[in-house]
Amino acid sequence: MRYKVFMILGTFLLFVPFGLLTSSPAWGEWGNEYYLKILGYVPKGMLANNGIKPLLPDYSLEGGNEIVGYYLSALIGIVLIFSIFFILAKLDKNRKKDVN
Repeated sequence: MRYKVFMILGTFLLFVPFGLLTSSPAWGEWGNEYYLKILGYVPKGMLANNGIKPLLPDYSLEGGNEIVGYYLSALIGIVLIFSIFFILAKLDKNRKKDVN
């Protein structure tokens, strides 16, 4: 089972650089300019959260290769998601032990 999960994740990692081939922004990564262009206005909630600074802006490291930044972002995301689910599984396993 673990082997299949890693194969699927590896396949997804191979497709990471395809995001560089489009000029359109990724879903959910729209800036205020995009909302203004598409909707004609910027929602109030978006204006309030404009000060959030990403860890890797535009998926790149300063002075680094764009593709390396994409892979690094993908790997960080995978590690974070797996860590969260690993911790939740451990907590659930411990909870089930306590119940029995």
